[in-house]
Amino acid sequence: MDGANMNAQVGLTSPGNIGADVCHLNLHKTFAIPHGCGGPGAGPIGVAAHLAPFLPSHPVMKVGGAQGIHAVSAAPYGSALILMISYGYIKMMGGKGLTEATKLAILNANYIKESLKDSYATLYSGSNGRCAHEMILDCREWKKEGVEVTDIAKRLMDFGFHAPTTSFPVVDTLMVEPTESESKAELDRFCEAMIAIRKEIEEVITGKVDKKDNILKHAPHTAKAVVTSDWTRSYTREQAAYPLPYVRENKFWPAVARVDNVYGDKNLICTCPPLSSYI
Repeated sequence: MDGANMNAQVGLTSPGNIGADVCHLNLHKTFAIPHGCGGPGAGPIGVAAHLAPFLPSHPVMKVGGAQGIHAVSAAPYGSALILMISYGYIKMMGGKGLTEATKLAILNANYIKESLKDSYATLYSGSNGRCAHEMILDCREWKKEGVEVTDIAKRLMDFGFHAPTTSFPVVDTLMVEPTESESKAELDRFCEAMIAIRKEIEEVITGKVDKKDNILKHAPHTAKAVVTSDWTRSYTREQAAYPLPYVRENKFWPAVARVDNVYGDKNLICTCPPLSSYI
C-alpha cells in the first residue's frame, strides 16, 4: 500500500486494518516534517508479521530480520533526528487531536470538491460521491482544445497559489490536497481562483481568445513583464496581474515567467557557482 501520507486514516483506520502487507509512510504533511527535497524527509516502512524476517539488515548495526536483505540506507534508521518533529507533534495533538485533524482534512477536500463541481469533473469518488483527503480534478478534455494542465498550474501562480500536483497519479489532472490546516477563507480563495481559470479556459474553447496567444499560455506574469512599456498581448495588464480583487491585497509576484519544461527535463542546467569560487 502506498502510504504517501496518512491524512485520511489517522484515528479512523490504518493500513493494517485495510489489509496492507507493506506500507511506506511518509511523515510529511500528516506528521509535520518537511516534504521530500525540502527535507530531510523520513518515513517508516511497516510490514505485516509474515514479512518481518525479511526487513533490511545493516553491515554496522544489527537491525532487520533473520533473512533480511542488504541495507537500503547508509544510516540504519535513516534521518532519525527528523522524527523528533513528528514525535512532538503526536504528543501535542494526542489521539483526539490527530483524529480531528483527519476529519478536517477529509471535510476540507470535500468542501473544495463541492465548490468546484460545476467547473471541474473529479475522478475516483466513493459510493456516496465523496472523496477522501484529496481529489483529482480532470483536465484531460481540454487538451484537444489546446489547454494543458500546465497552463492551469502556471496561471494559479498569478493568483498567489503554488500549483497542486500535476499529472499524478493520472496524466493531465490536478491532485488537490487542502489538508486540515487551511481556513475556510483560504479554501474559498482557492476555489475562486480555480473557477476564474475555468472561465478563461472556456474563452479558449469558444474561440473568444486565440489558442496560442492567451492569458493561460503566457502565465505566470512577472512584475517585469507587466510594467514593460512594450505590452502587446491581447489582454490587459490588470487581467494578467490582478485577476481577482483579493489578489491586490497581497500580491505574490512570480520570479520568472513560463519556462520550457521539456527543455529543462532534457538538458542539465547547473546554476551552482563554479569550482573556482570555492578556492
